[in-house]
Amino acid sequence: MTTADSRKVALVTGAAKRIGRVIALALAGRGWDVVVHYRHSEADAQATVRDIQALGQRAVALPCDFSDENAVKGLLRRAVAALGPVSCVVNNASIFEHDSVEQFSYASLDAHMRTNLAAPILLARALHADTPEGSQSVVVNLLDQKLVNLNPSFLSYTLSKAALDTATVMLAQELAPKLRVVGVAPGITLVSADMTEEEFALAHTVTPLGKSSTPEDIAAAVCFLIESRAITGARITVDGGQHLIPTRQDVMFIAKAATSSQ
Repeated sequence: MTTADSRKVALVTGAAKRIGRVIALALAGRGWDVVVHYRHSEADAQATVRDIQALGQRAVALPCDFSDENAVKGLLRRAVAALGPVSCVVNNASIFEHDSVEQFSYASLDAHMRTNLAAPILLARALHADTPEGSQSVVVNLLDQKLVNLNPSFLSYTLSKAALDTATVMLAQELAPKLRVVGVAPGITLVSADMTEEEFALAHTVTPLGKSSTPEDIAAAVCFLIESRAITGARITVDGGQHLIPTRQDVMFIAKAATSSQ
């Protein structure tokens, strides 16, 4: 029988749907109770909670706007109050909006940096402070294969993920041994923005392995890193080798051009 003291509790940000939901369910399948963070998608978050509970684990949905610094600072405390001590944070929530050099603005960069960089840093700091001496917790940051295969598409988004990649190393250095900090860098995994299913299918296969990552692939990598207690400050790229094929722009736009010329 699982006791309150032996329970494992994870906070997964952006867990209402898409990759975050799959990660939350994968953790539940490995015996974790899950705090499902969301911003606007309350109905989806509650559905994820019910699915986790159906797996025999506890779950709760908590809203938080990551552009609000004070709200982010209080999120871990709310998570602990709901399910007990947290020992894992998966920073999955992300803004992914297109801009180029011509479209770049302070506002775009600020929005991406708040959600994609500042919130994960604050949550890592809070988890470190809440982890007892002699114990160890883990933070997993969702990154992007674009960091290994840079192109100028999605400028503000890419800058924010590059900064989070650097923060992963710096936090691992600063917050050890109580906290491990690791990263997972997916390739193109789900239909995004205004992609059509045809465009996604093409983009998903433009890799050495003939396929990119699935949400289940990403969740498996997250679970591997959570359970690998000797790994910190490292990033795993899960993309079917997409990063091995240099491109002058995001593969999304390459797929659009290819399908429109057919």
